[in-house]
Amino acid sequence: MTREALDYIQRNYLKETVVKHSDRAEAERFWNFPYAAVEEALVNAVYHRSYEIREPVEVRIAPQDLVILSFPGPDRSIRMDDLRAGRAVSRRYRNRRIGEFLKELDLTEGRSTGIPKILREMAANGSPAPEFDSDEDRTYYLVRLPVHPRAKMTGQAKTVPAQSGAQSGAQSGAQSRDALLALAEEPLSANELVKKLGLKSKTGAFKRTVSELLNDSAIEYTLPDKPTSRLQKYRLTEKGRKLLENR
Repeated sequence: MTREALDYIQRNYLKETVVKHSDRAEAERFWNFPYAAVEEALVNAVYHRSYEIREPVEVRIAPQDLVILSFPGPDRSIRMDDLRAGRAVSRRYRNRRIGEFLKELDLTEGRSTGIPKILREMAANGSPAPEFDSDEDRTYYLVRLPVHPRAKMTGQAKTVPAQSGAQSGAQSGAQSRDALLALAEEPLSANELVKKLGLKSKTGAFKRTVSELLNDSAIEYTLPDKPTSRLQKYRLTEKGRKLLENR
């Protein structure tokens, strides 16, 4: 559900603006909402919500902001001032088992790095600072990502929709092939595979590719009983080798 929600948001609502300047060759690029910040905020909501409260995680997207609401709010060990300033750190995890699944899928790190990453990604995109809020009774938790102030520019700015289904599928297929080729040489950790593919970080597309290859049994864990081990690596299966031969 989390992956489907992220794919839907990326496909339908995230748009890149490209501004060309006459005095330099490099174009200026920014997104209305940076995907990495959206991903972190939504995964965090799924991780820390209460599954005893029958209220879904809500995502509301408007021209001026993207808001994610979950229930209840953060643990009372976190001060409200620290929360609103984006400095909230807690070692009390509400759903440790769900956190383990999310770590296995490379959707979270489980080290209280979520809020700093959202702040960092919004700043890198040139977006206004995100807002974090709850009430005194901690009945809800709200993350608001303001739209980039220049995302709606016209004229010299060109707004490019996020990857279409065909483009996304083509790029996903190419990355799957490259991942299989890399793992045909030797087992690799997630970070090693990222470098082999020439990526700078574990992008959303990279995570989806690995997840799909695992689900298709084209690759497997070297330590299947310890999915979150720091020594964990991926290796090619016999099915993966046949897929490579067919391609």
